[in-house]
Amino acid sequence: MFNKSDKRRNQMMLTGKFKRQGYDWWWHSFTARNEKTGEEKAFFVEFYLTNIALSPNQVVHGEGGKNKPSYLMVNVGTWGENKKQLHRFFPLCEVKIHPKAPYSIDAGNCHCSEEEIYGEVNVAKEESELHPEYLSDSGSISFHLKMEKKLTFNVGYGAGSLFRALKAFEMYWHVEGLKTLYEGEVILDGERYIVSKENSYGYQDKNWGSNYTSPWVWLNSNHLYSRTLKKELENSAFDIGGGKPKVFHISLPRKLLGVMYYEGKEMEFNFSKFWMGVKTEFDTKEDEEKFYWHVRQENHHYVMDTCIEANKKDLLFINYEDPLGKQRFHHLYNGGCGTGLVKLYQKKGKQLILIDEIEARNCGCEYGEFDN
Repeated sequence: MFNKSDKRRNQMMLTGKFKRQGYDWWWHSFTARNEKTGEEKAFFVEFYLTNIALSPNQVVHGEGGKNKPSYLMVNVGTWGENKKQLHRFFPLCEVKIHPKAPYSIDAGNCHCSEEEIYGEVNVAKEESELHPEYLSDSGSISFHLKMEKKLTFNVGYGAGSLFRALKAFEMYWHVEGLKTLYEGEVILDGERYIVSKENSYGYQDKNWGSNYTSPWVWLNSNHLYSRTLKKELENSAFDIGGGKPKVFHISLPRKLLGVMYYEGKEMEFNFSKFWMGVKTEFDTKEDEEKFYWHVRQENHHYVMDTCIEANKKDLLFINYEDPLGKQRFHHLYNGGCGTGLVKLYQKKGKQLILIDEIEARNCGCEYGEFDN
């Protein structure tokens, strides 16, 4: 059973050796509507900590590997027209962290917790140009949102207390908010956007560890329409993530974690649960206009075949430097405007019985590989 809330997995994980080489981030994505025009627009808000024991009194940037970075970064942005990502940095001495569940982070006028996020990030064009180490565009975004998490993707023992204590994985994942209802507002460059519970199509997860995975795959949506039942699926969501996890420094190529919560029924495709007989195939491609994801996962009972696409003009190349200060991704496609089709099948002997064809909208989507 993966729909099992565990706020302890959402707490701050930078302990032991991860204090000096590690990162921990809380990601939030959601859809809003322009107050004047009704235009739909997707946003993200991320609170990102790295190497918290290295430089508590000043912000240090990696500068292409010259330094090990140390800071809290508030990373906010939007996809589509006027797409951008804006970064604001705080030294750790200016950050108040409640590390245990339920966690909270406060810095300046920025706040992140289980139930609420708020803050603002302003980056002038001149500042962005003078400081490429900020890895930031220019613009202004303020936000104030409350959230209610309805579904969870708990990956199981792989992110459990033993494996966390052993620092066994290079990158961990927990999805406390597989389906999250956001409510509030965002102001983007002076334009106000309203976020409502009924159509925020929200999501919240976290990653932590000592470095990132390559390739990096992520797909999710809880805005789903059943072609079979001819109705919106109000109690459903799917999520797929991974790529090439490392456990005790051993690479596990082309491994993904995937789940579908289908109107109360749980379908899990978790490679770490070997008894499920999980098999996964995935590939990506792109043309001049679009990027495409195709993932096929199966276990002993079900098959989930997922095809998602997104217009490249709507996607960002998301900017991260790793805990060693290197920017290893320069083409990490990231978006919140994907669309596609998910086909669910039940296995009966050698036969596949179609359960549903599901149209997916407002999809989170990501893919990238290390440059070297």
